[in-house]
Amino acid sequence: MTRFRSRFGGTSSSISIIESERMIIRVLDPSQAELMVKFRNENREFLTPWEPARSNEFYTPAFWQSQIRMALRHYREQSHLSFTLLNKAETEVLGVCNYSNIIRGTFQSCHLGYATAEKHQSQGYMAEAINASIGYVFNELNLHRVMANYMPRNARSGDLLAYLGFTVEGRAAKFLQINGVWEDHVLTSRINPKHQ
Repeated sequence: MTRFRSRFGGTSSSISIIESERMIIRVLDPSQAELMVKFRNENREFLTPWEPARSNEFYTPAFWQSQIRMALRHYREQSHLSFTLLNKAETEVLGVCNYSNIIRGTFQSCHLGYATAEKHQSQGYMAEAINASIGYVFNELNLHRVMANYMPRNARSGDLLAYLGFTVEGRAAKFLQINGVWEDHVLTSRINPKHQ
C-alpha cells in the first residue's frame, strides 16, 4: 500500500513523502548528503556503464549538498522530482528515481530515470518505487505521460518497464551520451489512466 504525506520545516518548506511497503521515497534534505555520497561511491563501478560520464567531484559531499539544495528548489517549482529510495529507517539509499524535464501546457509530460544499488538488484525495489512514485506523478501532479528510455543491451531495464506497463513507441539512434558514448535507446511511455 502506498501512502503520501508531507513533512514541513527546514530548507524544504514542505515536501511530499511517499511511503511504500518497504521504503520511503522522498527528496533528500542537504543534511542527508552523506547517504547519497555513500550510495554513489559504493555503486560507482556498477553504474558507470549505464549513466553519463561523472567527474570526481560527483562523488563528494560538497557536490551532493549543492545538488540536494537544487533538487529541493526544482521540487517546489515542480520542474524535476529527484526522489531517493530509502529504507524505512532512512539510513540507507536503495536507489534513485527521477522524473525530469516536467513540461506543462499541452504536453503535461516528463522523463523517468532510475538506478538501483548493486546489492539490491533483483529484489523488486525499483518496481515498487516506480509504482508508488508514478502514482504521485499521475494523481498529485496530474501529468499525462511519463516517458522512459533504455539502451537495447539493457534487457533488465526493458523487462522492468514492460512489467510496469510502459509501451514501446520506437527507437532513437545515438539518443543519449552514456559514459562518453552516444547510445541508441528504445523509447517507451506510460499514459495516465485517468486520461485514456
